[in-house]
Amino acid sequence: MVAQRGDGEGTPLRRGAPRLLPRADLSAVNIAIRTATGADAARVAQIYVDSWNAGFGDLMPPQALDDDRIDRWTATLTTAASVDPQPAATSVRAQTGPCIATTPRAPRWWVAARSGVVAGFVGIGPSRDPVDPDLGEVDTIAVDPALWRSGVGTVLMRTALDALRDDGYREAILWTLADYDRGQRFYLSAGWTPDGGTRDNGHQVSFRHHLRDIPR
Repeated sequence: MVAQRGDGEGTPLRRGAPRLLPRADLSAVNIAIRTATGADAARVAQIYVDSWNAGFGDLMPPQALDDDRIDRWTATLTTAASVDPQPAATSVRAQTGPCIATTPRAPRWWVAARSGVVAGFVGIGPSRDPVDPDLGEVDTIAVDPALWRSGVGTVLMRTALDALRDDGYREAILWTLADYDRGQRFYLSAGWTPDGGTRDNGHQVSFRHHLRDIPR
């Protein structure tokens, strides 16, 4: 599975009470989560290409693994890994209600490993479309197709949502293909809700996740 990367335009979330994933519990599935680095770029690029081609099929042109793609991932992951691990967001808390992010965090990326082999990855950051200081974004989440439905994607999503909540965002957004049923079923199971946002002439749709404040 892979979320669509890029920028576009969204619309406000229809308010409701989506199911909230609990904090990531790695013990049951033997998955290790760590910060992604430039050294992971080749494996991340491979997973991105493989999951894109297996997941999107005829919905999108196939992707190929090449040196240019690996170089781009090396730059992305190296830059993100160099960010101070301490929260860079300035958050304020009302007497009642969740934290509010007033200075967005820089993008960050994590990989999930099973038996020391990277099996998937996820990236988050401030929302790029729409630009909203209270809105975080899941940029990309992808898992090796051989390990779909093994729990890797669920743990990665929980990691991303935990981090977005801890950063003080009220909500999170992600974009995906309008006809990507497999991915949309996964997002719905993780508590995401379609918000009616579209871009690219309706080829992409947006989902939102309400990030309730949780004990730390």
